[in-house]
Amino acid sequence: MIFLTVGTQEPFDRLVRAVDAWAATHDVPVFGQLGRLAADSYLPRHFPFESFVSADEFQERLEASRLLVGHAGMGSIISALSAGKPLLMMARRAALGEHRNEHQLATAARFAGRPGLHVAADAQAVPDLIDELLAQASPTPGGGQISPYASPELVNAIRDFIHQRR
Repeated sequence: MIFLTVGTQEPFDRLVRAVDAWAATHDVPVFGQLGRLAADSYLPRHFPFESFVSADEFQERLEASRLLVGHAGMGSIISALSAGKPLLMMARRAALGEHRNEHQLATAARFAGRPGLHVAADAQAVPDLIDELLAQASPTPGGGQISPYASPELVNAIRDFIHQRR
């Protein structure tokens, strides 16, 4: 299954349309969490969706998925890395009225190339990238999963910092 999540604050029609077009020609289940929808938001015709799902349902769908598709938000990135799932992300663009500023472009650029994280430059790139990622024997080459716990090195660095400040 592909799990599409676009955050909870505002619609992301450009990404939803791209995934819906892909779903129209493929026999792979897709489920979408589309967030707050506007009166004129695009509603997918080729996969089921909800505006919001509970945290438990989000986790269940994430764990059941082969691929997470989402906006370039930190919640999507951390969710994918924590679950060891590949993420295909596309940045919301303020210039297109999808966000307040262009910070998601910087986020996508910063994380591009990390194992398990893949960036679509635009909606036209989404279908081919979905096909490519689903075709990979190991969808997250080189790992990519992060621990839900801080590393001992980080804990020690924070401990040392605190003790130096006394």
